[in-house]
Amino acid sequence: MPVTFRDVEAAIRKSCLISRGGFHPGADDAVPGDPGTLILVGNVGPDMWAAFARDQASYADRASPLDDWVRDRLTAIAVQLGATPLFPFGGPPFLPFQRWAQKAEPVYSSPLGVLIHPDYGLWHAYRGALAFREVVDLPVPDTRPSPCESCIEKPCLTTCPVGAFGGDGYDVPMCVDHLESANGHDCMALGCRARRACPVGTDHVYEPAQAEFHMTAFRGAQRAG
Repeated sequence: MPVTFRDVEAAIRKSCLISRGGFHPGADDAVPGDPGTLILVGNVGPDMWAAFARDQASYADRASPLDDWVRDRLTAIAVQLGATPLFPFGGPPFLPFQRWAQKAEPVYSSPLGVLIHPDYGLWHAYRGALAFREVVDLPVPDTRPSPCESCIEKPCLTTCPVGAFGGDGYDVPMCVDHLESANGHDCMALGCRARRACPVGTDHVYEPAQAEFHMTAFRGAQRAG
Protein backbone atom coordinates (compact mmCIF):
# COMPACT_ATOMS: atom_id res chain seq x y z
CA MET A 1 0.00 0.00 0.00
CA PRO A 2 1.49 3.40 -0.93
CA VAL A 3 2.75 5.54 1.92
CA THR A 4 0.74 8.70 2.65
CA PHE A 5 1.80 12.00 4.15
CA ARG A 6 -0.37 11.18 7.16
CA ASP A 7 1.58 7.91 7.62
CA VAL A 8 4.84 9.85 7.58
CA GLU A 9 3.58 12.46 10.04
CA ALA A 10 2.39 9.78 12.47
CA ALA A 11 5.67 7.87 12.37
CA ILE A 12 7.70 11.03 12.93
CA ARG A 13 5.47 12.16 15.78
CA LYS A 14 5.97 8.86 17.60
CA SER A 15 9.69 9.64 17.70
CA CYS A 16 8.99 13.03 19.32
CA LEU A 17 10.00 14.91 16.18
CA ILE A 18 7.61 16.61 13.74
CA SER A 19 7.24 16.78 9.98
CA ARG A 20 8.30 20.17 8.61
CA GLY A 21 6.56 20.03 5.24
CA GLY A 22 7.79 18.60 1.97
CA PHE A 23 8.10 19.10 -1.75
CA HIS A 24 8.66 17.20 -4.96
CA PRO A 25 12.32 17.82 -5.85
CA GLY A 26 13.57 18.87 -9.24
CA ALA A 27 16.98 18.49 -10.80
CA ASP A 28 18.15 21.82 -9.33
CA ASP A 29 17.33 20.93 -5.74
CA ALA A 30 20.45 18.81 -5.17
CA VAL A 31 18.58 16.03 -3.38
CA PRO A 32 20.66 12.83 -3.52
CA GLY A 33 19.17 9.94 -5.45
CA ASP A 34 16.65 11.98 -7.45
CA PRO A 35 13.64 11.04 -5.25
CA GLY A 36 10.00 11.80 -6.00
CA THR A 37 9.30 13.38 -2.61
CA LEU A 38 11.34 14.96 0.19
CA ILE A 39 9.75 15.44 3.63
CA LEU A 40 11.70 17.45 6.17
CA VAL A 41 11.86 16.50 9.84
CA GLY A 42 12.64 18.72 12.79
CA ASN A 43 11.51 20.11 16.10
CA VAL A 44 9.55 23.06 17.42
CA GLY A 45 9.91 24.43 20.92
CA PRO A 46 10.87 22.17 23.84
CA ASP A 47 8.96 18.97 22.96
CA MET A 48 11.88 17.13 21.34
CA TRP A 49 14.16 18.13 24.19
CA ALA A 50 12.06 16.26 26.74
CA ALA A 51 12.45 13.03 24.75
CA PHE A 52 16.17 13.54 24.15
CA ALA A 53 16.75 14.34 27.83
CA ARG A 54 15.30 10.94 28.79
CA ASP A 55 17.88 9.22 26.55
CA GLN A 56 20.74 11.68 27.05
CA ALA A 57 22.72 9.48 29.42
CA SER A 58 22.96 6.79 26.73
CA TYR A 59 24.59 9.28 24.37
CA ALA A 60 26.78 11.06 26.92
CA ASP A 61 30.02 9.65 25.50
CA ARG A 62 29.24 10.76 21.93
CA ALA A 63 30.92 13.76 20.34
CA SER A 64 27.54 14.90 18.96
CA PRO A 65 24.90 13.33 21.22
CA LEU A 66 21.84 15.09 19.80
CA ASP A 67 22.86 14.43 16.19
CA ASP A 68 23.40 10.75 16.98
CA TRP A 69 20.05 10.53 18.78
CA VAL A 70 18.30 12.07 15.77
CA ARG A 71 20.17 9.79 13.36
CA ASP A 72 19.06 6.70 15.27
CA ARG A 73 15.42 7.76 15.38
CA LEU A 74 15.17 8.99 11.82
CA THR A 75 16.96 5.95 10.43
CA ALA A 76 14.44 3.70 12.17
CA ILE A 77 11.57 5.71 10.66
CA ALA A 78 13.16 5.49 7.21
CA VAL A 79 13.43 1.71 7.47
CA GLN A 80 9.78 1.50 8.56
CA LEU A 81 8.54 3.66 5.67
CA GLY A 82 10.92 2.60 2.92
CA ALA A 83 12.64 5.99 2.71
CA THR A 84 16.23 7.21 2.66
CA PRO A 85 17.26 9.38 5.64
CA LEU A 86 19.24 12.56 4.99
CA PHE A 87 20.87 14.82 7.56
CA PRO A 88 22.15 18.41 7.80
CA PHE A 89 25.24 17.26 9.70
CA GLY A 90 28.07 14.91 8.84
CA GLY A 91 29.74 17.11 6.19
CA PRO A 92 31.40 18.75 4.51
CA PRO A 93 29.89 18.76 1.99
CA PHE A 94 26.62 19.72 3.66
CA LEU A 95 23.20 19.28 2.10
CA PRO A 96 21.24 22.53 1.42
CA PHE A 97 18.66 22.11 4.16
CA GLN A 98 17.83 25.80 4.48
CA ARG A 99 17.05 25.97 0.77
CA TRP A 100 14.93 22.83 1.06
CA ALA A 101 13.12 24.25 4.08
CA GLN A 102 12.09 27.34 2.14
CA LYS A 103 10.46 25.09 -0.46
CA ALA A 104 8.70 22.98 2.18
CA GLU A 105 7.32 25.60 4.58
CA PRO A 106 6.74 29.35 4.92
CA VAL A 107 10.15 30.08 6.45
CA TYR A 108 12.26 33.09 5.58
CA SER A 109 15.66 34.52 6.41
CA SER A 110 15.38 36.77 9.46
CA PRO A 111 17.60 39.75 10.32
CA LEU A 112 19.56 37.37 12.57
CA GLY A 113 20.16 34.98 9.68
CA VAL A 114 18.06 32.23 11.30
CA LEU A 115 14.99 31.06 9.39
CA ILE A 116 11.79 32.45 10.89
CA HIS A 117 8.36 30.79 10.76
CA PRO A 118 5.05 32.71 11.09
CA ASP A 119 3.95 30.52 14.03
CA TYR A 120 7.16 29.18 15.54
CA GLY A 121 9.28 32.30 15.21
CA LEU A 122 12.94 31.40 15.64
CA TRP A 123 12.29 28.44 17.96
CA HIS A 124 12.51 25.54 15.57
CA ALA A 125 15.12 23.50 13.71
CA TYR A 126 15.53 21.03 10.88
CA ARG A 127 17.06 17.75 12.01
CA GLY A 128 16.82 15.62 8.89
CA ALA A 129 14.71 14.59 5.93
CA LEU A 130 13.10 11.51 4.43
CA ALA A 131 13.53 10.96 0.70
CA PHE A 132 10.90 8.76 -0.96
CA ARG A 133 11.34 7.31 -4.40
CA GLU A 134 7.61 7.62 -5.04
CA VAL A 135 5.60 10.83 -5.38
CA VAL A 136 3.71 11.31 -2.11
CA ASP A 137 0.67 13.62 -2.13
CA LEU A 138 1.45 16.66 0.03
CA PRO A 139 -0.77 19.25 1.76
CA VAL A 140 -1.57 22.52 0.00
CA PRO A 141 1.48 24.80 0.43
CA ASP A 142 1.32 27.45 3.16
CA THR A 143 2.19 30.75 1.49
CA ARG A 144 2.03 33.18 4.42
CA PRO A 145 4.61 35.96 4.20
CA SER A 146 7.54 36.51 6.54
CA PRO A 147 6.50 38.04 9.88
CA CYS A 148 9.60 40.23 9.63
CA GLU A 149 7.91 42.21 6.85
CA SER A 150 5.38 43.65 9.31
CA CYS A 151 7.78 43.99 12.26
CA ILE A 152 8.59 47.70 12.48
CA GLU A 153 10.75 47.85 15.62
CA LYS A 154 12.90 44.76 14.91
CA PRO A 155 14.05 44.35 18.53
CA CYS A 156 16.25 41.42 17.50
CA LEU A 157 18.74 43.91 16.02
CA THR A 158 18.99 46.17 19.05
CA THR A 159 18.97 43.74 21.98
CA CYS A 160 22.34 41.99 21.63
CA PRO A 161 24.49 43.15 24.59
CA VAL A 162 27.57 43.55 22.37
CA GLY A 163 25.90 44.59 19.12
CA ALA A 164 26.92 41.45 17.25
CA PHE A 165 24.13 41.95 14.70
CA GLY A 166 24.48 44.95 12.46
CA GLY A 167 24.65 46.25 8.93
CA ASP A 168 27.68 44.10 8.18
CA GLY A 169 25.94 40.90 9.28
CA TYR A 170 26.61 38.68 12.27
CA ASP A 171 29.93 39.19 14.07
CA VAL A 172 30.48 35.62 15.27
CA PRO A 173 33.83 36.22 17.06
CA MET A 174 32.31 39.11 19.02
CA CYS A 175 29.39 36.89 20.02
CA VAL A 176 31.63 34.04 21.15
CA ASP A 177 33.87 36.37 23.14
CA HIS A 178 30.77 37.65 24.92
CA LEU A 179 29.54 34.14 25.69
CA GLU A 180 32.88 33.35 27.33
CA SER A 181 32.87 36.52 29.41
CA ALA A 182 31.30 37.09 32.82
CA ASN A 183 28.56 39.11 31.13
CA GLY A 184 27.63 36.26 28.83
CA HIS A 185 25.90 34.12 31.44
CA ASP A 186 22.39 35.26 30.48
CA CYS A 187 22.83 34.28 26.83
CA MET A 188 24.53 31.01 27.74
CA ALA A 189 21.90 29.97 30.29
CA LEU A 190 18.73 31.10 28.50
CA GLY A 191 19.72 31.38 24.84
CA CYS A 192 20.69 34.27 22.60
CA ARG A 193 19.14 37.47 23.95
CA ALA A 194 18.58 38.83 20.46
CA ARG A 195 16.71 35.67 19.51
CA ARG A 196 14.59 35.93 22.65
CA ALA A 197 13.67 39.50 21.73
CA CYS A 198 11.73 38.39 18.66
CA PRO A 199 7.98 38.78 19.37
CA VAL A 200 6.99 35.86 17.10
CA GLY A 201 6.53 32.34 18.45
CA THR A 202 7.09 33.15 22.11
CA ASP A 203 5.01 30.11 23.13
CA HIS A 204 7.75 27.92 21.65
CA VAL A 205 10.82 29.36 23.41
CA TYR A 206 13.34 26.68 24.34
CA GLU A 207 13.53 25.78 28.01
CA PRO A 208 16.77 26.76 29.83
CA ALA A 209 18.43 23.32 29.73
CA GLN A 210 17.76 23.05 26.00
CA ALA A 211 18.99 26.60 25.32
CA GLU A 212 22.17 26.05 27.33
CA PHE A 213 22.87 22.78 25.51
CA HIS A 214 22.67 24.49 22.12
CA MET A 215 24.66 27.54 23.21
CA THR A 216 27.41 25.33 24.64
CA ALA A 217 27.53 23.33 21.39
CA PHE A 218 27.65 26.54 19.33
CA ARG A 219 30.46 28.01 21.40
CA GLY A 220 32.45 24.79 21.28
CA ALA A 221 32.04 24.45 17.52
CA GLN A 222 33.28 27.99 16.94
CA ARG A 223 36.34 27.52 19.09
CA ALA A 224 37.08 24.15 17.51
CA GLY A 225 36.84 25.68 14.04
